[in-house]
Amino acid sequence: MSTPGRPSLKSLPVTPTGPRAAAQAAPGPAVGEPTGAARKGVPSALRPDPHQANDRCPVAWLHISAPRGAVPTATSTCRCGRDRSAVGNRKVLALIDDHTAHRDACPLRTNQEGRQAA
Repeated sequence: MSTPGRPSLKSLPVTPTGPRAAAQAAPGPAVGEPTGAARKGVPSALRPDPHQANDRCPVAWLHISAPRGAVPTATSTCRCGRDRSAVGNRKVLALIDDHTAHRDACPLRTNQEGRQAA
């Protein structure tokens, strides 16, 4: 059993004696920078905001899902903490009526209407 021979060392580079800073790469082109056309703008984009604030915010949500050939589902959610759901045709119709009735009796909505009247 003999040991394998050592490889030739002629093509190995000289080992550096100390740390060396890496060369900095040239900065590449920036992708997505405006080339001047975006600064001109379109006159329609400079008009005032068409959506004016009216101090209204959603309080109650009714989400109904009734895909063709599937069982309908519905969810009624209110910021006052009320959260109901229904599965099936009759129960979804009952939840829609219940959601409509809750809109008239919800404490968040009745307080807001009272503040506006005062």
